Amino acid sequence: MLPLDGITVVSVEQAVAAPFATRQLADLGARVIKVERPGTGDFARAYDETVRGMSSHFVWLNRNKESIALDMKDPADAGVLRQLIARADVFVQNLAPGAAERLGLDAGTLREGDPRLVVCSISGYGSGGPYEHKKAYDLLVQCEAGVMSLTGTEEAPAKIGIAVADIAAGMYAYSGILTALYERERTGRGGAFEVSMLEALGEWMGYPHYFTRYGGSRPPRSGAEHAAIAPYGPYRAAAGAQVFLSIQNEREWAEFCTRVLELPQLAADPRFARNSVRVANREVLRERIEERFGTMTAEEVEERLEAARIAHGRLRDVAGFAAHPQLAARDRWRTVDSPVGPLEALLPPVTVAGREPRMDRVPALDEDRARILAELRGAVGETRGER
Repeated sequence: MLPLDGITVVSVEQAVAAPFATRQLADLGARVIKVERPGTGDFARAYDETVRGMSSHFVWLNRNKESIALDMKDPADAGVLRQLIARADVFVQNLAPGAAERLGLDAGTLREGDPRLVVCSISGYGSGGPYEHKKAYDLLVQCEAGVMSLTGTEEAPAKIGIAVADIAAGMYAYSGILTALYERERTGRGGAFEVSMLEALGEWMGYPHYFTRYGGSRPPRSGAEHAAIAPYGPYRAAAGAQVFLSIQNEREWAEFCTRVLELPQLAADPRFARNSVRVANREVLRERIEERFGTMTAEEVEERLEAARIAHGRLRDVAGFAAHPQLAARDRWRTVDSPVGPLEALLPPVTVAGREPRMDRVPALDEDRARILAELRGAVGETRGER
């Protein structure tokens, strides 16, 4: 058995945040019934057509789920949704601000009749406040949370290349649901909570907040380097090749100078004697390091870093990540079914010895309607028979 076998989740979801949370629940064995718009479905289905005609976002976020299309403004479909929720353990929604309340899908209304229900609401900015009804997308929340003041270079800020605000909200929704289910096991009662993208990403802004609040200025935008640690980032070796490394403490700095650069005197140089002064003298430090690296190939530098146990990495593109030897050695790839045939999928990152995660089909829009409606009709018949 998987940990969430027997748990049913009904999710009125779209885009990234809610689907990311519910897919992780499904990976653990929960039955996730995904409620979509008739005709078009989750608008993430149409983001692109790169996966043999399917959207890359949708394939990533929606394996292991069942799909039913319901028009929530239609009385019959709204009744179907309420029947589904009445049989569920968890209800998730990331509708537009105010929509859940207008449709009677707010936590207060739903839990009034079912105190064991867990209700998770995901929004851009949370309930209340001047931003409550603002539309929120990942780029905009990265701006509002201050993330883009930290990424890129001093000349040009840059958006993080993945949907980090959505992912943060999805992760906290996922952990919040697990917490609420655990609490229900102890108390017999479910619960309701909300997660906002701004506050989820804000939690990840802890270091720059404290750095700025008590240091007087924000961390500088430093590209691939670290704003508060040096040496940290890319350094050029012979033929312009780049090597990425990270020094985390003074012991490593001394080892780096002695065993990699073969310049032990550099460790005691007053300009580089501790991290804060290395950061202040970053450009001079870079010159000294690259002067030495320039006499070696990238492979030779990496060999020395490995021998000295200095953290380092190789800049890979996405295809390079997919072919990563560590993932292959650990057997991390599986195949999932989809409307366009078998697709490659990476296993979830939590590894439990002897347990294979669920890696089932990505659904077509409304694929499971007939079976879900038949179940509901059967449940009604059983209830009438009992009476």
